[in-house]
Amino acid sequence: MGEAPKQLSQQLERIFDRHYELIYRTAYSVTGSAADAEDIVQTIFVRLLNRELPPDLDTTPERYLYRAAFNLSLNTIRDKKREVLTDDMQVFDTIYDTGDASAEDLALDQTLREAIAMLNPAAAQVVILRYVHDYSLADIARMLGTTRSTVAVSLYRSRSRLRKYLSGTRKGGNRGV
Repeated sequence: MGEAPKQLSQQLERIFDRHYELIYRTAYSVTGSAADAEDIVQTIFVRLLNRELPPDLDTTPERYLYRAAFNLSLNTIRDKKREVLTDDMQVFDTIYDTGDASAEDLALDQTLREAIAMLNPAAAQVVILRYVHDYSLADIARMLGTTRSTVAVSLYRSRSRLRKYLSGTRKGGNRGV
């Protein structure tokens, strides 16, 4: 291995160590699957290893990696919706292996994921950054390259849409967000 590929590998290893949790939590919060989240982390770093590092990765790695994880997670969800699975054992695993979570908690978690997935991608990012990663409005604005007030308005509207959707599903309806 030459010096340049070795330096790239070491640089990516440092980035991986610092930002693994952010990427994994983002992917898991969007997909709801630990296996998909791990695949997404791996895919991001394999892609980075196979090409020249983008300038954004050097200047704002958190922003770049978050967006990569979010976008790849959305692609994963879209791809899975297109697949027709005939013998998916994971369905049976989740029915019988609920661990510490009750069936009601799992159902609420799934309903919330579906509601967030119905938001537009920009709004979903704000919700995930605020409530999954616990970022402040100022931090979210910095990460997304927008203003704090834009983030606050987006979060307010998203919470309203989520409340409306969740109250509709509890009443037996299925209103869109």
